[in-house]
Amino acid sequence: AVVRFFRTPKGLLILLLGVLIAAANVVPATRQAWPGLAAAIGASALVDLPMLRWRKRRWEFPSGAVLTGMLVGMLMSPHEPWYVGAVCSAAAVALKYVVRTPTANVFNPAALALVGAYYAFDAGHSWWGALPDLTLGSSIPLLFLAGGFITWRVNKAPLVLMFLGVYYGLFTLAAFVGDPAHVAEVFIAPDLHAVLFFACFILPDPPTPPTKYRDQLIYGTLVAVVAYATYELMGVVFYLLAGVLVGNVWEAGRRLLLHRRQSARRTARSAA
Repeated sequence: AVVRFFRTPKGLLILLLGVLIAAANVVPATRQAWPGLAAAIGASALVDLPMLRWRKRRWEFPSGAVLTGMLVGMLMSPHEPWYVGAVCSAAAVALKYVVRTPTANVFNPAALALVGAYYAFDAGHSWWGALPDLTLGSSIPLLFLAGGFITWRVNKAPLVLMFLGVYYGLFTLAAFVGDPAHVAEVFIAPDLHAVLFFACFILPDPPTPPTKYRDQLIYGTLVAVVAYATYELMGVVFYLLAGVLVGNVWEAGRRLLLHRRQSARRTARSAA
């Protein structure tokens, strides 16, 4: 059963994030993040465990909640109090059972938790799990290998490539038509690492983005445009996460409309 679990997308993602955490802890400063990381994982799991038991009538490992806690802990600043990630991760996991369409939850819980932490606790986001403190020669290849593998495994390559293409296309255009210094930071560490981590580990979150390639291309474009606009207009630290949350709303609306159309067709056939 354990081997089968770690062959699933969620199991593989837990393993890959574990590899990135181990690599990041080569840098002594990131070891301060362990209390917050452990608290975020534990709080998420404690909220999700009874909910899964109630919904599925059996005990089940809360893999989705563990992933939420890992992502929150890996992106939040190591200098934040341990309870910040715990409270926001737990709240985001609980909300996924409330804010949902008939087929899936609406928001990416990790993205929602991090944005909530920013407003509720003025929490900083360091993205230490994206390995910005390691050398480019070790961090970027590791991100590409781990991120590329999980992207392929969950069949979201068109989504990731479209997002990266539009995202860097917009910032490159902005550099040519405006002040290059204003957007230079998105092309270097730590923003470069954050974008790669975001594109490969947060954007393809299996329950929230579309599965069909055409819809993935639209979704990736929308997320990139919103992230770029948020960076330019607001300059907030969560500009990438703002993009994915808006994309979540678009995809939830599309799914809801499709579900209603399918229900109407089934009703019409039954009446006939």
